[in-house]
Amino acid sequence: MGIVVAKFGGTSLADATQFRKVKNILLADENRMYVVPSAPGRRDSDDVKVTDMLYSCHKLAQEQKLSEFEQVFQMLSERYLEIIEELELGLDFKPHLEQVHYSILHGASVDYAASRGEYLNGIILAAYLGWQFIDAAEVIFFDASGKFDSERTNEVLSARLAGTRYAVIPGFYGSNPDGSIKTFSRGGSDVTGAIVARAAGAELYENWTDVSGFLMADPRIVKRPKRIHVITYRELRELSYMGAGVLHEDAIFPVRMAGIPINIRNTNEPENAGTMIVRADESHVRGAITGIAGKKGFTAIAIEKNMMNSELGFGRRVLEALEECNVSFEHMPSGIDTMTVLVSDSNIAGRIDEVVEKIRRACKPDHIEVISGLSLVATVGRGMVRYPGTAARVFGALADSGINIRMIDQGSSEINIIAGVESADFERAVNAIYNAFMK
Repeated sequence: MGIVVAKFGGTSLADATQFRKVKNILLADENRMYVVPSAPGRRDSDDVKVTDMLYSCHKLAQEQKLSEFEQVFQMLSERYLEIIEELELGLDFKPHLEQVHYSILHGASVDYAASRGEYLNGIILAAYLGWQFIDAAEVIFFDASGKFDSERTNEVLSARLAGTRYAVIPGFYGSNPDGSIKTFSRGGSDVTGAIVARAAGAELYENWTDVSGFLMADPRIVKRPKRIHVITYRELRELSYMGAGVLHEDAIFPVRMAGIPINIRNTNEPENAGTMIVRADESHVRGAITGIAGKKGFTAIAIEKNMMNSELGFGRRVLEALEECNVSFEHMPSGIDTMTVLVSDSNIAGRIDEVVEKIRRACKPDHIEVISGLSLVATVGRGMVRYPGTAARVFGALADSGINIRMIDQGSSEINIIAGVESADFERAVNAIYNAFMK
């Protein structure tokens, strides 16, 4: 196998015990040449993530609450010093902590503060492995508008890695044109891992976390759902949009562009093969689905007008009404004389009356109905397009469970079927569909 890039999440590097697991995983395969660490995560349910501590430190410094700042920074320092002591590294870490302490107190940006969790953890991991440390600020770049500069990053990072056999590159951040620190959105270490995999020309990007890959449904809803062994990028996108995910959504694109598969693995169960995310896969079992996911909190605006289909510009005027209210839509199923616009409750909160009135004035519909308290359930599978009967099984399962379907939407890609149901029926709907295909 060629080069493997491994990214480890916060729980995978939360303490010295986890560091030892990470080292064993990396040294078990000489092809794992580049590693991207997150900041230390929670050690237990009552613990605090280091990144959250750093955000608190920045806020307290800005508010001049110096006593509280010192308390939080001391807790943060102890997390790192404890790891170093237990690993018996003999690493003089105080200068690094003092630099971060000074910078945050003297006006460093919130991005700088937040990024130091990965930066400091990367220094420790590099020392523990005996690998080179590469500061992400030197090789990952954003442009003047704050947008990730993929081409410059790929050029510089590729050249740097070409001359480095084994290296640690901390996740989550890069630098602006003026050299200041800029972070990705929360969970951005996944993105960094994908960026490194692309630049290294990796054969595989391993994303190590605290779960053994994707499950076919939310285990909080479905009891012991099966694991997804192989999933395509398109299916992942559909399921991630509906709330299922252990991977930062933006992390898909750098490796998808390069055709690099992603392997979701569990640091605590390294023998588990996890889930492979691939560009395309033809091995799907006839009649099977890949996964089920869903979200609550939607409102439907149902519009009726006779001869709507022949009225030029009707749909455009509906969408313009939403745009004028700064409301984006999620789905828009339609019939000959009907159109339904589905929006997120959080997006339209406090503006429903305004939106309805604008649609009424612009489109002069015969009737408008607002239906709140809806949930969406998506059934996703790459085999759906080739095999008949999938929709019948989905809707039959809902009917057999006495669940009323308020909306149906099937994407043009034909790898998903979305059903809108009452939020009170959401959990039953997910279980009904899962059982229809898995039992």
